[in-house]
Amino acid sequence: MSCASAVGKIILFGEHAVVYGRPAIAVPVSDVRATVTVESAERGAGITVVARDIGRTIRMGEAAADEPLTFTVRNTLTCLACDERALDLNVTITSTIPVAGGLGSGAAVAVALIRALCAHLGRPLDAAQVSALAYRTEMLFHGTPSGIDNTVIAYEQPVYFKKGYPIETFAVRTPFWLVVGDTGRPGLTKESVADVRAAWQRNPTHYNALFDTIGHLADRARQAIEAGEIALLGPLMSENQACLRELDVSSPELERLIAAALAAGAAGAKLSGGGRGGNMIALVTPERAARVQAALYEAGAKQVIVTGVGV
Repeated sequence: MSCASAVGKIILFGEHAVVYGRPAIAVPVSDVRATVTVESAERGAGITVVARDIGRTIRMGEAAADEPLTFTVRNTLTCLACDERALDLNVTITSTIPVAGGLGSGAAVAVALIRALCAHLGRPLDAAQVSALAYRTEMLFHGTPSGIDNTVIAYEQPVYFKKGYPIETFAVRTPFWLVVGDTGRPGLTKESVADVRAAWQRNPTHYNALFDTIGHLADRARQAIEAGEIALLGPLMSENQACLRELDVSSPELERLIAAALAAGAAGAKLSGGGRGGNMIALVTPERAARVQAALYEAGAKQVIVTGVGV
């Protein structure tokens, strides 16, 4: 049996402004993971994929061409020049990453699946190759994805993304800790992106200035992370949140969790992702993490994850 896993991810800076050519930063969330095991099956059984969390069992020979899990298996085997008809495998997928929560669940499953198959077949791929294969699955899910999710997850490093430029990974000089709080309300990314675009079209000067500010905050955050000046991140996060409020993509649920985190001692807090629900994040010291986590649950968070970046 072979086993592999992959982390989740979160947007740290740059939501919405990234659509308009400003930079964004995403980081891995290592405390939630997708895990895949691959075992040899009886001769002639073929390849069966079991996704336990969603109660699905899929046989390769019967799956539709656009079924994401078998699509990933097939792409990986093609990359490795392996004939799927000659293989008898049982593939089992489990995940602790919330689905549709902006934490990269789909990309993490793809990365873990690719790694587990490669390990079982004795043909390991490097992070760039794994990321490229996972990106093909992301295209199936999202059409024209940015590539942020598969890159962060495959490399398990922060990434800096700017539309029209290659995605860059960068190093964390000093580890830092985040608390991720789920409002329990699904994020309305498609709706919020459309509303921001409509507002930008009505008043491009004002909104371009907001996007510029958010982009500058992302650049300063990257510089702070690379320099190990983690104390600067908290105020930058709160400044970013002020801009997101002005873009009208926050929500009462997000604001309640952000206020609770700050009151409990977080150094900064903001929404993460499309907004109007979904997740918020707070920068904490290890000593204050438990207090902030408890405060978020008390304020109504449905799930709270504490994770270290660069740990």
